[in-house]
Amino acid sequence: MDSQGVAADPHLQQFIEVESQKQRFQQLVHQMTEVCWEKCMDKPGPKLDSRTEVCFVNCVERFIDTSQFILNRLEQTQRTRGSFSETITD
Repeated sequence: MDSQGVAADPHLQQFIEVESQKQRFQQLVHQMTEVCWEKCMDKPGPKLDSRTEVCFVNCVERFIDTSQFILNRLEQTQRTRGSFSETITD
């Protein structure tokens, strides 16, 4: 076995990455459901009224927008730090 062990297997790495993405997506859906349920659902019933439905749609859209903004900001910060640390080491 080489010094990198099993992690050197590209198929295993890809499998782990896909499973990690699935898990992150499921966590995001769970969190979004919890937030929007608390915000929009006054009293559960057999049918959603139009006000509640609009609230859910708006909540989900804002949650997605916010999540995307945060991801973009983190990527931008990482790129800035990466180029900054490359400059220091040169």
